[in-house]
Amino acid sequence: MDFGEAIKALKTGKQLKRKGWNGKGIFIALMPGNSFEDCGGHKCMTHDYIYIDTTGLKTTNDSAPLDRVPWLASQTDMLADDWEVVGRD
Repeated sequence: MDFGEAIKALKTGKQLKRKGWNGKGIFIALMPGNSFEDCGGHKCMTHDYIYIDTTGLKTTNDSAPLDRVPWLASQTDMLADDWEVVGRD
């Protein structure tokens, strides 16, 4: 699927990856923002954002980061047609 279709899939709760990504077990997903009132006075994200999840990365590199962090698409990602839905782990 192309990036436009990938964004639509993210908005329906799907997790996605690119076939061309080297790391196995990596995906992106959409985290919905909270309303300011729902934050209870604490800091929180009030807008939706896309994050990348590397916690399931299959690697022999003990130094590889296993995190969930905000993700920003590169031009290559936006022009790619190799996006695919992955199952929830």
